[in-house]
Parts: sequence; C-alpha cells; structure tokens
Amino acid sequence: MSLPPDPQVPRSGAHLGEHLAPLRRRWAILAGCVVAGGAAGLALLWFTPASYTATTQVLVMPVGTQEPGNQVTNRQREALNLDTEAQVAQSAVVAARAAMALRGAEPEEVEVSVPPNSSVLWIAVTAAEPAAAATQSRAYAEAYLAHRRHNALTAMAEQQRTVLAKFKHVNSVIEQTIKRLHTLPRGSAEHAIAAQRQNVLNRQAANLALKYDELRTVAVTPGVIIGKAEPPTEPSSPVLPLHLGTGLMAGLLAGAAAAHARDRLDTRLRTAADIERLTGLPVLADLSRPGEHDLPHDLASAVVAACPGNRLLVKALPAHLYVSSPAEPLTVGAPLTVLDGSDVRDLSRADAALLLVGLRRVTSTEVAATVRRLARHDVPVIGAVAATDAVPSFVPFIETRPHTSLGKLVATGELEVSVPAESTRMQALHRPRRRGKPA
Repeated sequence: MSLPPDPQVPRSGAHLGEHLAPLRRRWAILAGCVVAGGAAGLALLWFTPASYTATTQVLVMPVGTQEPGNQVTNRQREALNLDTEAQVAQSAVVAARAAMALRGAEPEEVEVSVPPNSSVLWIAVTAAEPAAAATQSRAYAEAYLAHRRHNALTAMAEQQRTVLAKFKHVNSVIEQTIKRLHTLPRGSAEHAIAAQRQNVLNRQAANLALKYDELRTVAVTPGVIIGKAEPPTEPSSPVLPLHLGTGLMAGLLAGAAAAHARDRLDTRLRTAADIERLTGLPVLADLSRPGEHDLPHDLASAVVAACPGNRLLVKALPAHLYVSSPAEPLTVGAPLTVLDGSDVRDLSRADAALLLVGLRRVTSTEVAATVRRLARHDVPVIGAVAATDAVPSFVPFIETRPHTSLGKLVATGELEVSVPAESTRMQALHRPRRRGKPA
C-alpha cells in the first residue's frame, strides 16, 4: 500500500500576490513617488540645454594593393575592416586635422558608426548650435579622408622605393652575369649555368619593372562623402519620451521600495486585514463596516464557538476604547461569564481572552505585548474584534438551565458570593456614562 503524497505547504513569498499586496496597501506612496519621478523628469527636460546632431556619410574605398585583407562575415561583407576605420576616424590625429581645418577651434567629440553590410561611415557630431554641429561633422569627414590619403601615399611611396631598390640590384647582378658569360667557353657547363641564371634574372627584372609601373600609376581614392552634413532643424536632445519615461520608471522603483519599507515599518492597525496580517489573530467580527444586521448574533456565535471554557476575559486596546467611542455600544449577548479585568481575580479565573482592537488607535506591537502578557498567565486569546466607533458591550443572556443543587454549585466553584446563580452565566461590561444623558 503506497503512502499518500505529502501536502504542498505554501511558502511565504512564492506567489506574486504577496509581493503586490504591499503596493495595494500603500498605493498612495507608490502613486506619489511615480508622480514625483515624472515631475522630476519633466523638470530635467526643461532645464537641460538643447543640443543638435549633424551626420556626414563617408563611403570608404580601397586605396591600393597595400590594403590588409579582412575576413568576410555576416557583420562585415567588404574587404575593408570598417570597424578599424571607425576607430581611426575617432583618433586624436584626425581630431587634430579637424581642429586645423576649423582654424584652431576646439571640436566636439565625434561618434562614428558603421551600418551592417556596408562600407559607409556615419560621422556624427553633437554641438550646442546647429551650424557648428554641421561644420564640425564635415571637418571630421574631410580630415579622416585626408589622413587616409596621406597614409596610403606614404605606404605606396615606401613600396615604390623598395621595388626600385630590388630592380637596381637585379640589374647589377645581370650585368655581372653578362660579363662573366664572355669569359666562359661556349658549350661548357659553367657557360650553361650562367646563361640560365641570366634568364632568371631577366624575368625577375621584368616583374619588378611591371610592379614598379603599377605602383606609380595606381589611383589613390581613400573615399568620398556621399552625404554632407546639414544644420539640423530640431534638437537631438533632450528627448521628452526618454526623460519622462526615465523619471516615471525611477519613481516607480522608488515608490515600490518606499511602499515595501513603509509596510514593514508601519505597525499601526488600520483595517481588520491588518490585524490578521500583523498579529496572526483571527478577526471574529469587523465593526468598522456598517450595514450588517446579524453582526451581534454572528459575533456571539463566534465567541461561544471559540471559547474553550465558560469564563471569557474581554480586553480593550486601548484601555480607554469605551470612553473614546462616540457611538452607542453594540449590544452582544452570549451564554458566557464575561470578565472585564476590573477584578484582580479575573486574570486567574479566565479560560480565554477576546481582544477589542480600536482601529487606527493601537499598533501590532501593543497587541503582541498584550498577547504575551496573557500567555504568561495561561490565558489563550481566541481572536480579536475590530472596532472604530461602535464598540460591543456584552449583556447577560439568560438561558434555560436544568436544576442544580447548591452543593454541586459550591463544589464546582461556579457560584459567586454577591451574584445570584441564575445570572452568573454573563456579566455586563462597565459602560461609562455619556455626557448630557441622565443617570
């Protein structure tokens, strides 16, 4: 026989509703932080100076045989490494050339981007004035092309010098070989070897001559500007959606954190749900919600069902709850002996306790202290009653009882000295006299 599976015990914090509950309870703090964040974003938008961005598009072209090979990928389908060229366009050398073109004016920082699968550089400059942004963007583009052309010409000149030096060396070796051929007898092995060497040197000289002519005639075209920067008509920053969205998001995060912190630190009981959530006591009745006609009967039934004995101690929190209540007491009757704590023996005789919690007048810390104080005297708390204006006042409830001999009552200890045996099942709580009403 297989054992039944273990019941799934819900873990605290496992449900999304548990995390959203503090936000629902502290919605005012959350809404205030969101509004404050949006207002801060709009204020930042208002005080941030406008800036303008101009972009120049440059088509980069190969400049000769000295170009390094680039691996063709999905990101880069051209033979040129445009990522490297973008870094060159942002270098200090290009910035110095752009400053010279601007007649010594300090240029703004440049941003260079490369669209995928293209050989185009987007050179963007952001400045406080539209004309300045367009001028500096064009200056950066021209400085980059000039720097690229200069490097290409320098590299080609170096290659030309290298090829020319090799060509002169081969020609000198050819001359020496020809002179040696005249001294060697025809038909001999030395003559054949020298002739073969002359033919190889002649081919090398021809290749070097072709190489040199190619380097001298190659066209150096570093690139061309295909999109000249124009003064922008609208500012690129600040942007309303960015500032407002950032402010609202920051306010939302701050509001959520503040709501959770406030919910953790605030122990004041404002609703019946707060009593159950912060103290763990079951709420037997909620007198803060009007319109329930069967509330006294339901409260009496809940109290009788929860009380383990016949003597119930009713504890009001705060102690002046009856005095400060502006409404008439709510009459509740139950077949129990109700103790209000006025007698020094009430705490020792009570079988259970019922707390009357005044909403917005007491904290969960005070309720927990009262529960601990009662627990030290072995008085369990069966629950709480949430009250605001209407406070329950218990009255005697006479029920039909079978005849019990006086000796049995004395033996059980249920007979009070100063109260008849027929009315010991219930005692009325002391109700203070209202002002302006006759005694």
